[in-house]
Amino acid sequence: MDRIVDIATDGRHLSVDRGFLVVSEDREEVGRVALDEIAGVIVHAHGVSYSNNLLVRLANQGSLLVVCAQNHSPVSCLWPISGHHLQNARIRAQWNAGRPLQKRLWQQVVKNKISIQGAVIAANGHEATAFDHLARRVRSGDPDNIEAQAARRYWPMLMGREFTRDRMSSGTNALLNYGYTVLRALIGRAIVASGLHPTIGIFHHNQQNALALADDLMEPFRPFVDHAVKRLVRNGVEDVTPEAKASLAAITGFDVKIGETYSPVSVAANRVAQSLSESFLQSDVRLELPAIPVATTLSPLGRL
Repeated sequence: MDRIVDIATDGRHLSVDRGFLVVSEDREEVGRVALDEIAGVIVHAHGVSYSNNLLVRLANQGSLLVVCAQNHSPVSCLWPISGHHLQNARIRAQWNAGRPLQKRLWQQVVKNKISIQGAVIAANGHEATAFDHLARRVRSGDPDNIEAQAARRYWPMLMGREFTRDRMSSGTNALLNYGYTVLRALIGRAIVASGLHPTIGIFHHNQQNALALADDLMEPFRPFVDHAVKRLVRNGVEDVTPEAKASLAAITGFDVKIGETYSPVSVAANRVAQSLSESFLQSDVRLELPAIPVATTLSPLGRL
């Protein structure tokens, strides 16, 4: 299982020893994790140092190092420049993909996300029929911005009328930031492993965003984080505690249906990225996305 390693204590040193990431404090080892189990390393703390050998080993196996600000939102990411033996051909196909194909791919992503948002709303005891209607209205490229229309319904229903999604805020927003950071690292690794470039998005095109494609492909997985955070908040969790982090990082192991089988989110991310790569190579929509979950299957999310 791909693991997310979170570094939240100031002054830690990260190095490599015989195939393990080693975490030390004052030259004393405090923990180690096998490198081949790591999908991403997320750093929130001050004064953290790294050995160059560790950074090279993480890059060689396609694991991302994500550096976060105090609000648990990522500000920097170290990702490998090579990750697949057909990378050149796949990145060329990705770069040359026409706007009509990109718009049809984005349409599928948005429809899938809105439908899963509806499942999350239903799992939290609300009427979700409107989300089915909205998903059916999404056109190629989402020119009507149905995604935003769904969000305006979604957040008040899920988190309460007083809630506003604000990346710079604390509390619930910080919990969401952390969960999305876990997803971003996981999806970023899957993109690199599939031979694609994480900066070249199908919808997100911010020139300063090094993980634009990861932001595209993580959209259908975001509602799983939202549901987990809702359950944490309902259980009285208000801060990004170590226990909350562990609960949100465990989303990588949550089973979702993709195709005809159930797979952990970490495996499903790889299938999504591989199917996108195939879409670029074939100049046709071959995208595999998570199936709409039954409300009862969402209950393990957010369990402390």
